[in-house]
Amino acid sequence: MKTDLFIGGEWVPATDRATFAVDDPATEETIAKVASASVDDVTSAVEVAHAAGLEWAGRKPRDRAEVLRCGWELLRSRREQIAEYIVRENGKALNDAYGETDYAIEFFRWYSEEAVRNYGEILASPSGDNRIVVVHQPIGVSVLVTPWNYPAAMATRKIAPALAAGCSVILKPASDTPLTALLIAEILAEAGVPSGVMNVVPSRRSGEVVSALLHNPLVRKLSFTGSTEVGRSLLREASDCIVDCSMELGGNAPFLVFDDADIDEAVKGAMIAKMRNGGEACTAANRFYAHELIYEEFTEKFSSAMAKMKVGPGLEPGVELGPMVNAWAIKDIDRLVEDAKSKGSDVLTGGAPLDRTGHFYPPTVLGRVPENANILREEVFGPVAPVISFSDDDEVILAANDTEYGLVSYLYTGNLERGMAVSERLDAGMIGLNRGLVSDPAAPFGGTKQSGLGREGSHEGMMEYMESKYIAVEW
Repeated sequence: MKTDLFIGGEWVPATDRATFAVDDPATEETIAKVASASVDDVTSAVEVAHAAGLEWAGRKPRDRAEVLRCGWELLRSRREQIAEYIVRENGKALNDAYGETDYAIEFFRWYSEEAVRNYGEILASPSGDNRIVVVHQPIGVSVLVTPWNYPAAMATRKIAPALAAGCSVILKPASDTPLTALLIAEILAEAGVPSGVMNVVPSRRSGEVVSALLHNPLVRKLSFTGSTEVGRSLLREASDCIVDCSMELGGNAPFLVFDDADIDEAVKGAMIAKMRNGGEACTAANRFYAHELIYEEFTEKFSSAMAKMKVGPGLEPGVELGPMVNAWAIKDIDRLVEDAKSKGSDVLTGGAPLDRTGHFYPPTVLGRVPENANILREEVFGPVAPVISFSDDDEVILAANDTEYGLVSYLYTGNLERGMAVSERLDAGMIGLNRGLVSDPAAPFGGTKQSGLGREGSHEGMMEYMESKYIAVEW
């Protein structure tokens, strides 16, 4: 298990030898001590990345594509090890970890194919005096800041398109889950990613080191996934040096079940949209709206499915819901549930932290949740589903859009015309129409409003690491 910083192709301790503990959320025991990067360390990483990036950007697209393809093959061969790392430091159930691993690996196959598709443009100027030639070039040294909830997928979703575009990267993984990122760095180095093109700098001094990176004149790009609150702060910091930013921020996804929906299918979709990664996902359905004609049937079947889930350490056989990432997560979840209960919500299943070692919270469904409950305004980030009844399409669309977030919305209906019409009216960057899962490496992932800027995945994801250059030519 690698626990040092990965800079310039070498495993090195922090310059001041500082470390921090990584704990298993199921046992609350320390797994490893990881090097905690300082400002000097990340400054060194920038210099190395800049020098290595010049050579990498100059490589033929096919050469870069072959390195990414080899990365996909090696990551796939280490699938079990990656999934185990995710379970140990993040806590999610093993099947969930395999799902994340497969998703994470696929970004390298996708971008190995996209690396050769850097399309430009040639057209005549309106005056006819010259030709307008547009080319896209790598933006340069890119800082990637990733969260703890998907320690593999959030890293590869940024690394793969950046490398495909010809950029060098500095990955700063979340302090709760750095081990998976370090393992991925080890595997990609084996695959042939050149020394210095990919660097990984875990640190407990997150604010200090990220600020230093954003104020380094060699850094040209920031890609951040995390909370909207932190995203706002980073945007302010990035403005000092006009660093290009991609932001994948928070969500508060509505899940709409109309009166003509197939209820059994809606429940299946709700289980995926809510309980994937134990609800610790920005794409998790946070507010459930069920039409009054099917409210009782939906809540009964949904509560029953939630109550049947096996809770326990992620590596135990049959476990479907592992622990939350840390004690603070449990406190935040419980605060929102208690507020909803105090305002009259019905507890249909779950509703209180489990009294056992580890950070466990049971699958919870709250019924008849009032509009003034905080859980309808804040991202709960856990296995809790508040359900509200509605009677009118316009009413529920207005309620679904009544949030500062706009990452994803879900809806179930038996009428495709109705579904498409509602999808166009929902103010979100992604829509799950009769689906509880929207994430796909081939699709543009991102939101509207305060859920972020830019897109990850698809061809657009690679273009986030490119800059357009216009050349005026006469011939």
